Formats: sequence, structure tokens, C-alpha cells
Amino acid sequence: MEIHELVKKNDPQNQFDVIKKSYEQVEYSWNHDVDLSSINKDKINNIILTGLGGSAISGDLMINFLKDELSVPFSVNRNYNLPKYADENTLVICSSYSGNTEETISACRDAIEKNCQVICITTGGRIGEMADKNQFPVFKLKPGYQPRYALWINFFALLKSLHLLNLVQVENEFVENIIQHFKTKGNELSVEDNLAFRLAESLNGFVPVIYVVADVTSAVGVRLKCQFNENSKLHSYCSLLPELNHNEIIGWETYHEKQFNTKVIFIDDDTYHPQVKKRVKITGEILGKSGVEHITLKSDEKDFKLRLLDLIYLGDWISYYLAIIRNQDPSLIKNIIYLKEKLVE
Repeated sequence: MEIHELVKKNDPQNQFDVIKKSYEQVEYSWNHDVDLSSINKDKINNIILTGLGGSAISGDLMINFLKDELSVPFSVNRNYNLPKYADENTLVICSSYSGNTEETISACRDAIEKNCQVICITTGGRIGEMADKNQFPVFKLKPGYQPRYALWINFFALLKSLHLLNLVQVENEFVENIIQHFKTKGNELSVEDNLAFRLAESLNGFVPVIYVVADVTSAVGVRLKCQFNENSKLHSYCSLLPELNHNEIIGWETYHEKQFNTKVIFIDDDTYHPQVKKRVKITGEILGKSGVEHITLKSDEKDFKLRLLDLIYLGDWISYYLAIIRNQDPSLIKNIIYLKEKLVE
């Protein structure tokens, strides 16, 4: 069945078009103005982005994206409370696309109690109300997306905020290059027999296990794992090199496909430490001896930052196509909705 037929059959909310037009999210956030004059940047000793799911992944990506630039510690919090070290010298970024994520609401209250400086990134909801009440700056996001499909509007809202605070410097030309890149890739990956669709076909019937390198491509793996979960309705797992070479690698010694029919995805990049590159190669050999297939995803873009975004964009398309190949609606998240309903009973 051709792509447009699968889209028509399995994607009634047309997430296909949302992914293809990801560049519009970049344009929206980068051209959006927000007043951050109430934030005292000289008092910022550390940054915590608190959020869950699609609203948290932007923080993971930022840690990789700015790994050689941020001069203060940056962490992602996925809980009801902030770390104990959070205080008046902490910038807390409350990220909730809906504004109603209960963990983020609770963490925002904790930030208020700890006298942290706070910025909210949201479309509104309870987080928006808390921001209004406490006069926190709000980066107002464009509504209408499912949170996981709003990564780029979240990520560039976060990047723009850090830029406005002079914590990082981002050239408009660089952002324009990203917009053009997404336009080009969106056209390439939305036609018949494209790379993402072929990779999705090769993964059909397998449980994807993703191997990435800590602090370099870790966000790419986390994002892809979560997209396989939510879009493709599949179990998927992500592990970090070189750590997995000290434990998980032993598990492949007793691998049996009837117990765990998997295919490993290596995320590769030229910036890896030479010894890590050797580890990737040797780990691939070990997988082969155990009868495990693996594929490698690598971007050929010259700039590291663009390579990161390029890989995540490719992964979004792969997970989307794997959903419709499996006759799954890439929008539905039944178990998450059920869980949220039960939590408020």
C-alpha cells in the first residue's frame, strides 16, 4: 500500500502534515517575543527544566545541543518536586504544553516555595494561571498540537529564552538554516519510497533497542524511544554508551529471538570520543555473533547542532511510518488518557 493510502487510512488527525510542516513551529517560537526583564540573570547558578513527556524532551535535547556552551549546570526534572539544591539562585523553567501536567504544577509550587526564579513555557492551563498570579514570565506556545508533536515549538521557545537571557548566543542565520533544512527534509521524507519509510519497514516486527552516547546523542535516543512508544505503539528501549559496555552487553550472550525479537539502532556521530567509536564497532560485532541485526543512523550535516536536529526529525518520521505500516493511529494514546482519568478520581 502506498504512503498516501496508509496516511488516509490510519492518520485521521493528519499528523503527517504536522511533521512535514515542523518548520512552522521553529518560525513561530523564534519570532515570538517574551519579556524576561524580571529575571536576574546574574543570580542564575543553575537551570532546571521541569516537565514530562513531550514537554521535557526539549530540555534533554538542549543539554546535548549546548553541551559546549552553557556555563551553568542545566538539568531536566521529571517529578512532583524539585531537587533539594534548588533555591533563589536557580532558574526553573516550567514546561507544560497543556499547562495541566500535574507533576509540573506540583514542581512549580515547589519552585515558588523555594523562591526560585521561574519562567513558564505553555499554552495556558493551570501553569498559565500560576504564572499570572505570581507574575512569572510566560512564553506562550501556539495551541493545537499534541505535546509530542510540538517538540520544535517547545525547543525553540526554550532556546529563544536562553538567548534573550544572554546565556547563549544564537544567530538568526543559524535558525533560518534550520527552517530551510526542515522544509527540504520534509519534502524528501514525505514522498513514496523515502529513507524513513524504508527504515520503518525494516523495523516492522522487531522491538527497537537504541544505543546512543551519553551527553552527546542521548536526547536523540530518548526521543526515538518515546516516539516508538507513543506513535508506533511499541515497546522500545534506549541505553547509553559507554555505560552499556559495562553491563548490558552481557545480556546478549544468551540472546534468543523467540524471547526478545529485537533490532538494535546505533545513533552515530563524528564527535564521539575515539574509544567510544571503537566500542560502537566492537559492540556491533558482538551483536552479530549473537544473531542480532543492527542498523546505524547518522547525519551527514557539517554542523553538530544541525546533525542532532536532523536525526530527531528523521526519527520522528520513522516512528510515524512504523505506526501507519502497523495500521496504528499515530495520534491515539489510550493508556495515557486512562491513567490520567484514574489519577483524578
